[in-house]
Amino acid sequence: MTNKKDFKNWLKAFNLEHPLVIAGPCSAETEEQVLTIAHQLKDTDTSVMRAGIWKPRTKPGNFEGVGQIGLNWLKRAKEETGLKIATEVANKTHVELALEADVDILWIGARSTVSPFIVQDIADALQGTDKIVLVKNPVNPDLPLWLGAVERLHKADINNLGVIHRGFSTYEKTRYRNNPEWQIAIDLQTEFPDLPLILDPSHIAGKRDIIFDVCQTALDLNYDGLMVETHHTPDKAWSDAAQQITPKALEQMTIDLRIRKEHGEAAEFKNKLNTLRTKIDVVDHQIITHLGKRMKIVDDIGRLKKKNNVAILQSKRWNEILERMIQEGRDNGLSEDFVVSFFKEIHQESIAHQHKLLADNEA
Repeated sequence: MTNKKDFKNWLKAFNLEHPLVIAGPCSAETEEQVLTIAHQLKDTDTSVMRAGIWKPRTKPGNFEGVGQIGLNWLKRAKEETGLKIATEVANKTHVELALEADVDILWIGARSTVSPFIVQDIADALQGTDKIVLVKNPVNPDLPLWLGAVERLHKADINNLGVIHRGFSTYEKTRYRNNPEWQIAIDLQTEFPDLPLILDPSHIAGKRDIIFDVCQTALDLNYDGLMVETHHTPDKAWSDAAQQITPKALEQMTIDLRIRKEHGEAAEFKNKLNTLRTKIDVVDHQIITHLGKRMKIVDDIGRLKKKNNVAILQSKRWNEILERMIQEGRDNGLSEDFVVSFFKEIHQESIAHQHKLLADNEA
C-alpha cells in the first residue's frame, strides 16, 4: 500500500483501554428491536452499534433488509444512547443515504469486496470522507484482493480505514461457517501492522457456542477489535439467528476474554511471546488438517490399488516424493535429516492406512 501512515489514529480517538467492540443485530428489523438492543448495549463495553439495513442474500425472496427507514432507527439509537452507529454499504446510493444519516462507520461486505468495480464505485461515492470505512475480506481467501480494496479507498483520500476478518468460504465441511484461515490475517498484520484489524466472529463461527473461542484466538493475535452480532432475542432474529448472542452474553464474554496489556518490558515480552505461540498454534492446526486430507487421498489410492490388484508399496514413486520434498525443504530452511524423518513417518502412516483397507476388504 502506497503512502503508509498510521491508520490507527481513528482507533486511538476512541480512547479505550480494551479492544474496540462493535455490536448489534445482523439486521435491523423494527424500530423497537433496534432501540431495545441499543439500550442493552450501552452499559456494556460496546462503543459502536452495528445493524444491517441492506442485506445481500444468495437467493431472491429472502429478507433483504428494511432499507432506508432503518437508518432513522439507528439515528434515534445514537441520540438516545450515545453509541456510534455502523452499517454495510454496497453501492453509491447506500453510501449517499448513510452519509446523509450521519452513520459513523461504513463497512464494505465480503460479497462487494470481491468486485473491484463495486469497490471503486463506493470509493468514488466516499471520496474524501472523514468517516471510518472498514473492508471485510472477500469471500475467497485472496489477500491481494482484500488489500486492493483498501488501496482503492485510500486513493480516494479516505484515511480512516480498517479491515474486518470474517472468514472465507470453503466447499469442505469444517466446524466453522466460514473458515478463518488465520494465516491470511497474520500475513496482513505482518505486512501492514498500521491497518486496524477487526474480527467478525459471528460469520466465522456460524453458531454462538464457538464465538468466544474465535474471539480469544483473535485477541491472542493482537486484533484491534471485535464486531459481534448481538440480538435481544437471537433465536427469533430474521436473519442469521444461530450466530447471534444476547447483549448479556456479550457483556460476560468481554469480561471473560483475556486481553494482554503491554506495560513494562516483562509484560511486553510475554505479550509478544504469546502472540507468536498463537501463530504457531494456527500453523500446527493447518498441518494436522492437511495431513488428514492427505490420508483421505491415500485411502482413495488404496481402494484403487485393491480394485486393480496393485501392490501397496511403490518404491519409485516414494523415492520421487522424498527427493522432491528434500529440495523443497532446503528452499524453506529445513534440514535434510528432518525432512527425511518427517516424510518417512508420513509414508509409514500411509502404508498402514492402505494395509487396513486391504485387511478390512478381505475380512
